[in-house]
Amino acid sequence: MDGDFVWEDAGRTVVLRRDGIERAPALIRERDFAPFALASTSRALATAADLVAAADSVHEVAAGQVPDLAATLLGEVDSGTIVALGGGRVIDVAKSVASVTGARVVAIPTTMSGAEMSANHRLPAGAESRVERRARAELVIADPEAMTSQPEPQLRASSMNALAHGADCLYTPLANPVSEMAALRGAESIAGSLDQAPAERDRSTLALGSILCGYAVDSAKFGLHHVICQTLVRVCGSPHAETNAAILPRAGAFLAAQAPDAFAPFAAAIGADLQGIEPRLLELGGNPPGLAAVGADRSREVEAIEAMLERPELARVPVPPSHEDLAELLAPAW
Repeated sequence: MDGDFVWEDAGRTVVLRRDGIERAPALIRERDFAPFALASTSRALATAADLVAAADSVHEVAAGQVPDLAATLLGEVDSGTIVALGGGRVIDVAKSVASVTGARVVAIPTTMSGAEMSANHRLPAGAESRVERRARAELVIADPEAMTSQPEPQLRASSMNALAHGADCLYTPLANPVSEMAALRGAESIAGSLDQAPAERDRSTLALGSILCGYAVDSAKFGLHHVICQTLVRVCGSPHAETNAAILPRAGAFLAAQAPDAFAPFAAAIGADLQGIEPRLLELGGNPPGLAAVGADRSREVEAIEAMLERPELARVPVPPSHEDLAELLAPAW
């Protein structure tokens, strides 16, 4: 990639620059998002002293589920702008709160979650009826060094989450030429970057892949893969990125068999053919550990599958899976 850029997109501005964290206070002021409340984690706050100093208030987002965390923050934040510095959980909490309060959101991602590019998020517990629209970030400050700063195993898991956004929107009823181009360019960028040794990796290209795949899934929405992963996280208690890494190779193979015309370009983008999608995704994910190894409770598998089957998004899958299909898909992921 040639370097930094600014992307103006229908009321949203995406700024990708290598000194994004350092420049964030100035970018926020210049684009009239100040004053602001800052939502983040202790780890991320330690890397952004100038941003902390510029905030009217600072709110740490703990571990937990987005609806509960957003409900807590809803009672604490009265600013017209919320700046979210962190991974998908932090950014989703900020968007969730803004969906109720009408606040503007600035997202500064520190992982490859893609949350900064979408309005796909859960709502504050107990305040669902107060929501008029699902908020998305109006300003995204994408610092490639921050987005790709995790240790290699966690970075690959986060990258599989990003790659899944591109894969899971290729076959939906809302798939369109723009979402397809973004998804495939994003997938190519992620796969090519992960093939490089960490010390030689083009972090701007890897971050761009996450942004493009996040844009694509926001446009064309999701289906099978995200239904499975979101449900496993909520029911079986597995961590989000690692769940995506374990499921994507199996969901990708399942979907490639159902929608070969949509997935042949995806396979080519990641350096594989249709039959090689599963082993290639396992390779890109660093041969990730199974669900049991990352803390998923297998005793609740049947409960999770039943919850998956109730999700309306499965109607977007060319042939919606049965209970047996889902159990067969999950078996090697454990």
